[in-house]
Amino acid sequence: MRTREDRREHLRQRVEYWSERLKAEPRIVRVQCMTRKWGSCSTSGIVTLADDLAGQDPEFQDFVIVHELLHLRVPSHGRLFKALMTAHVPGWRSLEVARRQYRDVSAAFEA
Repeated sequence: MRTREDRREHLRQRVEYWSERLKAEPRIVRVQCMTRKWGSCSTSGIVTLADDLAGQDPEFQDFVIVHELLHLRVPSHGRLFKALMTAHVPGWRSLEVARRQYRDVSAAFEA
């Protein structure tokens, strides 16, 4: 079984891979405990990923990573953003549904 640091390093490597493909360089990449989201991207270039993302399917990991990295180039979820998501993660819409369902269920258990 991989250690927590191994899982975090795996996510950082996936970010590096996608950063090169998307030509989107985050200033800082954080992997930390997040209970309500899988990831976030700040306007200052900080990409934060949930540490438990490493335990999800690789396709889902890439979806979350691409989503956050694209926000470095396109801040909104408009047409351009959606077109880029489709170009890089063709099945992203079904993954989006799964993303919302999982964290919504998790948040309900926290209450």
